[in-house]
Formats: sequence, structure tokens, C-alpha cells
Amino acid sequence: MTAIALRSRYIPWLFVAGFALVVAVNATMIWLAVGSFSGLYTAKPRDRGLNYNAVVEAQKSRDALGWRIDTAWHPAANRLEVAAFDSAGQPLGGARIQVELIRPVEKQRPLAVTMDAIDIGRFAGHVELPARGNWDVDIVVEHNGERYALTRRMFLR
Repeated sequence: MTAIALRSRYIPWLFVAGFALVVAVNATMIWLAVGSFSGLYTAKPRDRGLNYNAVVEAQKSRDALGWRIDTAWHPAANRLEVAAFDSAGQPLGGARIQVELIRPVEKQRPLAVTMDAIDIGRFAGHVELPARGNWDVDIVVEHNGERYALTRRMFLR
């Protein structure tokens, strides 16, 4: 047999090996994707769906307040700052604030952040992050009987 004939015998097997490699890599990626994130953000998505109209009304009442919430992350100090302003742009004096950090790609309990008032309508809290990356910052501000809640996604490092 010639060298060309010997080489041509292996070409079909190279195609089979290439496709087997692609199938193995795809199967591994599917296994990792299904095992790491279920795709559900809330524990009871059906209940949230049934209460959708209440969620929309709460959103409308929140938007009617016209409050503005500013957030800032200072990675060198592991410090999260939140500032709350009313519809006229004035700081919300006497407001109370609650903050939780949720990692959207992991099934872990929310990380509560103790926020201390540093100025009128401005708060700061120290956070030791277990991992850097995308975090959902759930913020609830209460002022004069009104409640304003929002979630902001931030990349924290």
C-alpha cells in the first residue's frame, strides 16, 4: 500500500473522533448548566405570577412617589453607599433603609447589609463579599409611612 492509501484510511475516523469530541463537550456544558442554575429567581414563581396585578400596582405606586435611589460600590473599602432623594431632589431625612445582596447565579441565602446613616438621606454599609461578580442589590426605603423598594444589579468586585 502507498503512503496516500494508508493516510486516507484514517480520515473517516478523524471525522468520527471530531464529532465525538463535540458531543462530549456539549454534553458536559449541558450538565454544568442544568446543575448550576435552575432558572428560577424566586422560591415560589407560581404564587408571584398569580399576584402579578398586585405587583404591577405596587410598581405604579412606587413610581408615583418619584423618589430617586443612588448606589455606589467602593471596592477598596468593601463599602456600599445608598442615597435616597424625594421627587424634588432633596435628601430623605429620617428614612430607614434595608439592603440585601443576592447572587443571581447561586442558590444561597441573601446577604443582609447593615446600613448606617452617614448624612441626611445617605447610608453606608461594610460588606465582605464571598465572591465577586453580578449581585442584585435589593433596597427598601421607608419614609413617613411610604415604602419604596427596588432591585438594582451591580457588578461588585
